[in-house]
Amino acid sequence: MTLRILADENIPAVEHYVGALASVQRFSGRELKPEQLQRADVLLVRSVTRVNADLLAGSAVRFVGTATSGVDHIDRDYLAGAGIAFSHAPGSNANSVVEYVLAAISAVGDHLERVLAGAPVGVVGYGVIGKAVVARLQALGIHYRVYDPWLALGTIPHGAELAAVLDCAVITLHAELTRQEPWPSHHLLDDRALARIATDSLLINASRGPVVDNRALSALLQREPGRDVVLDVWEGEPCIDQALLRRVRYGTPHIAGYSLDGKLLATRMLVEVMARELGLPWQEPGSAAGQAPPLLVPRDCGTDAALLRQVLRQRYDIAVDDAALRGVTLGVDSAAASAGFDQLRRQYPERRELLGSRADAGHLPHRVKNMLANLGCLLEEPLP
Repeated sequence: MTLRILADENIPAVEHYVGALASVQRFSGRELKPEQLQRADVLLVRSVTRVNADLLAGSAVRFVGTATSGVDHIDRDYLAGAGIAFSHAPGSNANSVVEYVLAAISAVGDHLERVLAGAPVGVVGYGVIGKAVVARLQALGIHYRVYDPWLALGTIPHGAELAAVLDCAVITLHAELTRQEPWPSHHLLDDRALARIATDSLLINASRGPVVDNRALSALLQREPGRDVVLDVWEGEPCIDQALLRRVRYGTPHIAGYSLDGKLLATRMLVEVMARELGLPWQEPGSAAGQAPPLLVPRDCGTDAALLRQVLRQRYDIAVDDAALRGVTLGVDSAAASAGFDQLRRQYPERRELLGSRADAGHLPHRVKNMLANLGCLLEEPLP
């Protein structure tokens, strides 16, 4: 009998990667009901679907996969107790988030110039994504400090206490969401922590919404509207605080990790583990990405900051996602705003990464070529 897979409509190319091994039925992530699972062998979700006993009890599901790095929406204890195999996709969207963070830094004020000149970036969370952020900062010669209380300080490069990280010129959050003691990340940035951040610093949250107390942040921005904040994640998604959206520099609908490259990697990772766990004869069918992304055509803009901005925007412009989110959420009722938030995610346009992109190196100076290489680009130079 053919394996039956129930997959979130926002997980691409499941059909491509499973081939003839299974039939695939799609569902809307926030609307999945237990009765839809009665005939499914495999459930593939994203972060909007809570997977627990209420959803799975009495079903035939033998494998659950989430196409995300985070697993706070999965009751892993229940799955283990029920004998249901599980996998997630750590690292699949890491570079997408890295490039989102760089795009945010480059889009707001002179923060990019400041960090390239030596001002430190504070990284909260040293998991898969935090490590990827640190690796890219290091490659670009940007100073950083890292806070992760779950790891021994000596095992973290440039490890620091939270206060020292909050003193940085840019603070970017990549903590896993947890309420577990002794270091819960839920509301890690409360009103006191937020007030500690300097008024000329930039705060970016691309982890989970509740890592920041959104009410406290909104109140702070109301009192001090000059602060720079970029939010990709929100408490109460998809019903987000419209007043907070109005007050941040940029707001996006939880899409930092939504590059096509990252999503396809997550799908491949899940299908590979699924086949192994269920004893299926799976073979890699090749990439589902289709056409290669457009060739990058960098120009020497005189300064490293101008060059980096120019190259980043050839792949991603955060202002476009910000305008789209404001367009569907501001000035409408909460139901319409929530539907708009989810629609942006469901119909998100194709976004490709700098990592692995071909770049026309031409007659560019060594300094420019070096920066492109540090972004993970593949340099194409004319034959001698």
